[in-house]
Amino acid sequence: MTDALRWGVLATGGIAHAFANDLVLNGFTVQAVGSRSQPSADAFAAQFGIPNAHASYEALVADPDVDIIYVSTPHPFHAENAALALNGGKHVVIEKPIALNAREAREIVDLGAAKNLLVLEAMWTRFLPHMVRLREILATGALGDVHTLIADHTQDLPDDPAHRINALELGGGALLDLGIYPLSFASALFGRPETILAAASFKDTGADAQVATVFRYPGGQIASTVSASDTQGPNRATILGTEGRIEIDAVWYSPTTFRHYDAAGDVVETFTAEVTGRGMHFQAAEAEQLVAAGKTSSDILSGEESVAIMETLDEIRRQIGLRYPGE
Repeated sequence: MTDALRWGVLATGGIAHAFANDLVLNGFTVQAVGSRSQPSADAFAAQFGIPNAHASYEALVADPDVDIIYVSTPHPFHAENAALALNGGKHVVIEKPIALNAREAREIVDLGAAKNLLVLEAMWTRFLPHMVRLREILATGALGDVHTLIADHTQDLPDDPAHRINALELGGGALLDLGIYPLSFASALFGRPETILAAASFKDTGADAQVATVFRYPGGQIASTVSASDTQGPNRATILGTEGRIEIDAVWYSPTTFRHYDAAGDVVETFTAEVTGRGMHFQAAEAEQLVAAGKTSSDILSGEESVAIMETLDEIRRQIGLRYPGE
């Protein structure tokens, strides 16, 4: 296997289009796509110039020209589809959240380890240039003791009960689609919370419309997040430390600008980066580097951390009374 992996895309929804577009724009090899129907696979392949189009996920996984698979189905199918790929000998990058719950996440991570194959949750924000630079600043201690994260992910999404965001049977709701972003960011900064407080409001379908959380960590840090699918908010994030702060502009989880302020409130650095496309290819680059190095987990977002994040999501759901069909 060469360092340049041959990608397969499992499913052909909106996020699969965004991912494939970024890979093609940035020179990655997208070799195959798998759908539940041949016309859908053919249309997707034609749009992105993909050589192999398969009418089933099983056929995609069996394709000998594919090294790694991007799993982009709705949340309740991540575990099943990831297991299919891993059992077929393929590395996987799994659309976030990695699974519907922590039990499924653990099964995926353990299967990847047993097969000696890469499992990477597609939390693409972690790998964007502004997040790389942010980690560098934090590593220098320039903010002093980092005490606080404040972040929101709030969008005014369709109210149609049949829309995926409102369908409990598809894992719909603000928490798994939107809340995963600030919750993963909090995990990256502070680790696993020791105290979790959550509150929510719901749509008529039973899907969560708004979720607010407050986390406290063993070192005394606090993270405050709000996620909503029924209202548009600022979509900014702020990190507070004893010697300064970082303010990330909208949309903070996408390629954007941030400012680093010192304790006096003066700007130390303004960071921005030119990104071709949406920026989802940075996670693909991380996956290819890991496979080339013979690694099955990322130091930036390990499988174990993905499981821990799902455990936090499970506790939030317990507190707000949210269960998905079949659980």
